[in-house]
Amino acid sequence: MQQSDQQRHAGKANASVHIELVEKARAGNRLAFEKLADLFHHDVFRMVYFRTRSQMDAEDLTQDIFLQAFKSLPELKSVDRFKSWLFSIAVNRVRDFHRRKRIQRLFNFSSVIQKDNDEGSGTQEKPDQLDNLISLDFWKKVELILKGFPAMEREVFILRFMDQLEIKEISQILKKDQSTIKTHLYRALKKFRGSSVILEYFEGDKT
Repeated sequence: MQQSDQQRHAGKANASVHIELVEKARAGNRLAFEKLADLFHHDVFRMVYFRTRSQMDAEDLTQDIFLQAFKSLPELKSVDRFKSWLFSIAVNRVRDFHRRKRIQRLFNFSSVIQKDNDEGSGTQEKPDQLDNLISLDFWKKVELILKGFPAMEREVFILRFMDQLEIKEISQILKKDQSTIKTHLYRALKKFRGSSVILEYFEGDKT
């Protein structure tokens, strides 16, 4: 019982320290925020790594999460909820990371089909272009584009990019050899990239 009381006392003391640091950090004290980052870095990194399975990505994302948290601290209403608030930022950042990876894979020819440079190579999209592609309006237009595809091209496209299946898995599902799947996917990607909707989103900032 005595040990339990000591643990509760220690927990309250730690919570008090955290709240004090959060209040100082919210007031613009960078040193206080650095101490908070040290306290929660391991927990955030572990959560991000579990969802990305990449140490490099987890390190980059963790750094971004704390940077965003510092910038957004004035918006934090309850200092005693700092940890849950921080983790909500982390969860949203990881979700955004996965959305962007899906978009980059979708528009990167070389990572999907091993074609030579004469047939087309992948391009790295700019951050503002990716933001446009992630929008709900864009995905509604994607559905309209896919309706105009031949059935096999549409099916392969959806299985590859929406369901995130590998070429081998798609081949097994559709009972077609992998070269046939790649051909259909290549045709679908060329049509998709060349559609007026895609050009509008990529070139909209030039008008």
